[in-house]
Amino acid sequence: MQCTLFEKSESVNWLVPVHQDLSIPVREHLDAEGLRGWSLKEDGWYVQPPLAVLEQMVAVRLHLDDCGAGDGPLYVVPGSHTQGVISAQDAAAMRVHEDACLAKAGDALVMRPLLHHRSSKSTGASRRRVLHFLYGPASMPQGIEWREQEGVSYESCRHNN
Repeated sequence: MQCTLFEKSESVNWLVPVHQDLSIPVREHLDAEGLRGWSLKEDGWYVQPPLAVLEQMVAVRLHLDDCGAGDGPLYVVPGSHTQGVISAQDAAAMRVHEDACLAKAGDALVMRPLLHHRSSKSTGASRRRVLHFLYGPASMPQGIEWREQEGVSYESCRHNN
């Protein structure tokens, strides 16, 4: 499991174009067939695993604050996760079918990381915090291992803003 804290406020505000979450946190870099897109970030290695791994993953987004239309909500393209990895050009065209995911504090959104999603900038002065938990299969192919995280708490989540 991986945890990331997403926080938008009047002073920390960004948008994310439509995309799929294709990379996962792993223990170490390995040269193996089917693994691509290696990147080293401040908290460790990430890789794009085979499609079969991505199809088994689930993300749970726990809203710590209300998220209305002006709070930079997540927008999703329903059913897009069933179409595998989709090019950026095709993903942009699919946006005509997107839905906004508005939420109250305490609400949870469960989604597949292959679901096409994006986030707009906040237009108000509110604060929007979301804990994003990523779950995947315990057994991984090609010798890759999840980067384990000792007990997860609000403080231990990777902060992304």
